[in-house]
Amino acid sequence: MEKLNLNNERIEITVLRNFIFNEAFTRKALPFCKEDYFTNRNERLLFREIDIFVNKYKNIPTKEALVIELGQRKDINEDEFKSVKDLLDTILHESVDLQWLLDTTEKFCKDRAIHNAVLTGIKILDKKDLKLTPEAIPGILADALAVSFDNHIGHDYIEDATRRFDFYHTKEKKYQFDLSYMNRITKGGVPPKTLNIALAGTGVGKSLFMCHCASSFLTQGLNVLYITLEMAEERIAERIDANLLDVTMDDLHSMPKQLYDDKITKIRNKTAGKLIIKEYPTASAHSGHFRALLNELALKKSFRPNVIFIDYLNICSSSRFKGGNISSYFFIKAIAEELRGLAVEFNVPIFSATQTTRTGFVSTDIGLEDTSESFGLPATADFMFALISNEELEALGQMKIKQLKNRYNDPSINRAFIVGVDRAKMRLYDVSNNAQNIVDSNQKEIPVKTSYDKFSDFKI
Repeated sequence: MEKLNLNNERIEITVLRNFIFNEAFTRKALPFCKEDYFTNRNERLLFREIDIFVNKYKNIPTKEALVIELGQRKDINEDEFKSVKDLLDTILHESVDLQWLLDTTEKFCKDRAIHNAVLTGIKILDKKDLKLTPEAIPGILADALAVSFDNHIGHDYIEDATRRFDFYHTKEKKYQFDLSYMNRITKGGVPPKTLNIALAGTGVGKSLFMCHCASSFLTQGLNVLYITLEMAEERIAERIDANLLDVTMDDLHSMPKQLYDDKITKIRNKTAGKLIIKEYPTASAHSGHFRALLNELALKKSFRPNVIFIDYLNICSSSRFKGGNISSYFFIKAIAEELRGLAVEFNVPIFSATQTTRTGFVSTDIGLEDTSESFGLPATADFMFALISNEELEALGQMKIKQLKNRYNDPSINRAFIVGVDRAKMRLYDVSNNAQNIVDSNQKEIPVKTSYDKFSDFKI
């Protein structure tokens, strides 16, 4: 234990020395250090003076300047002043590798942050801290674990030109659909840190689309989280079963147990991915609940999703606003912003859906103006598309998909297209090119797999 204390003190002295003599280190490390990381009062006083000086004069202090500043303080006595001055006298300039110094200091700061967080948690549990409750402990620990040095302070257009060129020629990570035209309009799928919205009327197929995509991503070996605020977990799983087991939803209820188990075993053997379905009561959960769920899944199940589905956005709540105190425009826009922020935070694409207005429900050509409740949602989304159905399309077993907003590609190309629908098996599939006969869709013909050919690689 004594050895650990001595080692920590050496690190603290090294850090203080370089705050005085190493400007590059000070610029990068000082903003992330805190006074309470230094356990020795003399070192804490010295750090406080260094921090004040750098923030005030935008330069590193000399030892002489620190002595003068310390001498003018009214909150330290003569013995303390002498002790800090003696500490300063022992600090001499030494050259050290900058990257090693930054790495070591970052570890020191993180260790001290966790140590202090644990002590704070103990004080809260012992009721010695009257301002905080035990519910605050997970947040305190999370903040401590998140301590890190972020040295990126902006993109230098001239100096970073090579890095920018490499970025242009680096293939972006994308999550592909199993629908040819969806991949075409998104340039190969959706990237992480995005919010993707399906717009449709009641009963058209919002949940069908999301369940189909969730099934598709699972077969690709991806981890999928499906959050439902509309239907029970078992109802969502029932739709995904119909899709993956290649049976109708009616047949699921009459299927023998042994046959069902055999089909599930084949799915387990064919994919490394996992699918978690979580139900929340309607309008009761917001991004804060989803964040807690993601952290809990990572902690308890080592499960980190690649893709998240939220069914659906309008029946979420906001972590910032109460529905009764704000207009629907700002409320829905706030939910969209919070979900997109969650996508960025966890580096995943999020899929959700929204309802059309009453006019859009009977329209055969839905536009952004048909978004219900808030036009702030399409302003926030990265990719937004309409799912359109009518009696003619239903008779043909088809659905029309129309681009409304697209940050991945030119939305005027392949503006609208047709996909096949098997509602009994909760599946979507590509149709032949001669079915793509939509006027003014600006379509580019592409080779597609038709009907159920696409499932040949994932037969049950």
